[in-house]
Amino acid sequence: MDPGTSDLTPVTCSLARAAILVLMRPMLRFVWNSTRGHRLAPWRSPYLLWRIETYTGVKMTQIGFLEFWEFLWTERHNLWRFLKWTGEMDRYVHPQTRNP
Repeated sequence: MDPGTSDLTPVTCSLARAAILVLMRPMLRFVWNSTRGHRLAPWRSPYLLWRIETYTGVKMTQIGFLEFWEFLWTERHNLWRFLKWTGEMDRYVHPQTRNP
């Protein structure tokens, strides 16, 4: 096999994409719901500002564009873990019915 080619077939790639979308759906749902009314400017979302305030202790009025993105960058690993947890809780609350 050439070093520049991949052993992944188009079917395997599409299955991998589908699996990623299934895992990310609850995470995206949380982000979508938490930025309601401020989707193009999430740093203005009162809910997200409140969450940052309770997490860091910095007052909502002191959080602007730069502080918001700095928080996201510095806490990206904890935020990713939180979003994975929300996905687990969502699957627990809304289990999918399986066909026998």
